[in-house]
Amino acid sequence: MELILLLFTFVLAAFLGFELISKVPSQLHTPLMSGSNAISGITIVGALIASGQQDYAISKWLGLAALVLATINVVGGYYVTDRMLSMFKSKKDQ
Repeated sequence: MELILLLFTFVLAAFLGFELISKVPSQLHTPLMSGSNAISGITIVGALIASGQQDYAISKWLGLAALVLATINVVGGYYVTDRMLSMFKSKKDQ
């Protein structure tokens, strides 16, 4: 029963995340992405907790997948933010 609840929460979060991101205009996507790095940090903590569960083997694999994807999201967010901020630097600052 607990596994079904966790799976339902995962599917609901994936669906809501997709719906939210698809409705954001492209002009706002980069600032929102840089602001979502803190949320992805929380996701990393949750993925670490999920991968440490001893009840089911699948929770370790899903936790590992969540950890890898959240880490990619955080690193990519900082990379995009750095590129965005470098566009505003003057030529003599570079």
